[in-house]
Amino acid sequence: MSNSELACTYAALILADDDIAVTGEKITTILKAAGVDFESYWPGLFAKALESADLKALITNVGSGVGAAPAAGGAAPAAGGAAPAADAPKAEAKKEEEEEEEDDDMGFGLFD
Repeated sequence: MSNSELACTYAALILADDDIAVTGEKITTILKAAGVDFESYWPGLFAKALESADLKALITNVGSGVGAAPAAGGAAPAAGGAAPAADAPKAEAKKEEEEEEEDDDMGFGLFD
């Protein structure tokens, strides 16, 4: 990322933190006050890209993606069924290791 892109990002964050609308003119004002050398098209591009975005919501929801894995992991057992055996995950892992060993021992290598 270039310095002018990074400076525009920081300027947009400053504006969002102060609850000020992110516009190209306001980004330009902040960059000039900070003494940053930038290409004149960057502030307008950033303002256009962020005009419909809520920056505060984006920042606060960084780690909460839609496809986040469940914290406990695994599925709950059926209502009338017995709980799965504790050794089941170990048995599956051991079976996968055996399959990998069989695949690895084919008698030739990738760079032979």
